Amino acid sequence: MMSNIMNNWTANVTLETSLSYFGDDASQSEEPVMSRTGHTVVAVFLGFILVFGFLNNFVVIILFCKYKTLRTPVNMMLLNISVSDMLVCIAGTTLSFTSSIQGKWIGGEYGCQWYGFVNSCFGIVSLISLAILSYERYATLTLYNKNGHFYKKALLAVGSSWIYSLIWTVPPLFGWSSYGKEGAGTSCSVRWSSESIESVSYIICLFIFCLVLPVLVMVYCYGRLLYAVKQVGKIRKCTARKREYHVLFMVITTVICYLMCWLPYGVIALLATFGRPGAVSPAASVIPSILAKSSTVFNPIIYILMNKQFYKCFLLLFHCNPKEPLEGKSMCQSNLTVIQLNQRFTSTAGAPELTRLPENLEKVPCIPNQDKETTYDQTKHISANNHCKTSQ
Repeated sequence: MMSNIMNNWTANVTLETSLSYFGDDASQSEEPVMSRTGHTVVAVFLGFILVFGFLNNFVVIILFCKYKTLRTPVNMMLLNISVSDMLVCIAGTTLSFTSSIQGKWIGGEYGCQWYGFVNSCFGIVSLISLAILSYERYATLTLYNKNGHFYKKALLAVGSSWIYSLIWTVPPLFGWSSYGKEGAGTSCSVRWSSESIESVSYIICLFIFCLVLPVLVMVYCYGRLLYAVKQVGKIRKCTARKREYHVLFMVITTVICYLMCWLPYGVIALLATFGRPGAVSPAASVIPSILAKSSTVFNPIIYILMNKQFYKCFLLLFHCNPKEPLEGKSMCQSNLTVIQLNQRFTSTAGAPELTRLPENLEKVPCIPNQDKETTYDQTKHISANNHCKTSQ
C-alpha cells in the first residue's frame, strides 16, 4: 500500500515538472542542456560583450555631449545606434550574463518575456538604423542639396526606427507568436521552434522585414556609393584614389560585420522553425546568439572610430593629440568637397568642378541627381586639374 502511494506521488511530481516551463522549480528539475564549463565559457563571452559594449557606446555618447561639431543630422543616426546598443547591454545582456553564471534562467516567466521583448526591440532599432544610415551616407555623398531641413529628417528617421521596431516586437506580447527561453536556457527570444500558424507567419515576416530588407538596402546604397567614388577616381586620380580605398574598406567592413553578427542568428532561427526537430542543438544555438550580441561592441568601432570627425574628437577627449586648434577652430571640423558629375566630358578642359561647402562635414565626393540641371558659378568653383596641381 505504501509503495503504491509513493509511486503515485512520484508520477504526479514528474507530470507537474514536465508541464511546467518557467519558474525556479522547473529550472531546478529540468535536465541541463549545457555543462557547467559550457555555461562558464558563455558567461565569459557575455561579460566581455557587456563591459566593452557599454564602454564603447558610452564613449560615443560622451563625444556627442562634449563636442557640438559632432551634432550633425547624419550623426544623429550614429547616436541612435549607440543608445540602442547600450540599452541592450543594460537591459538584456546583464540578465543573460547573470543567468549563465547561475547555469539557469533567473528571471522567471515575466522576466523572460521582458528580456525577449527589449532584446528584440533594441536589436531591430540598431539594424534599421544601420540601413537608414547607409541610405543617408549615399544621399549625402551623391544627392546633396542646399534646401536643408536636415534635422527634421534626421529626427524623423530616428523616430521611424523605433516605431518600426515596436511594430514587429509588440505582437508576440499579444498572441502573434510569443517569447520564451532559447538555446541553453539562459536567455529568451521569440519561440522559434513553435509550429503554430501564428508563430510561423510571424517568423517569416520578421525574417523578411527585419533582416533581409535591411541587408538589401545596405547592399544597394553602399554599392551605389562605391560606384560614385569610382567615377570620381577616374577624373581626379591624384586626390580621390586614397578616399576610394578608404570608402571601399569601410563598406566591406560594414557589410561583413553586419552579416557576421546577424546572418547566423537568422539561419539558426529558420532551421529551428522549418527544419526537422533537433536539427539545431541548444548548445549550438548559443554561438549565433553571442555573435548577435557582439554587434554592440563592433558597431561603435566601425561606425564611429572609422569616421574622421569622431576619431579626431576621440583623440582630443583622451588627450592623445597634444596639438591645439589653430585660429579658434575645432580640430573636429572638416570641409566637404562636392564634385558634380551630371555631365559627360570628352576632355580634361571640361572636367567637373569642385565646390567648398560649409564645415562640420567630412571631405567626401558628392554626385548630384542627374535629373536636375546644374549651373556653375565660376567665381566659387575651381577646376579639378588646378586642384590636383595645387595639392601636389
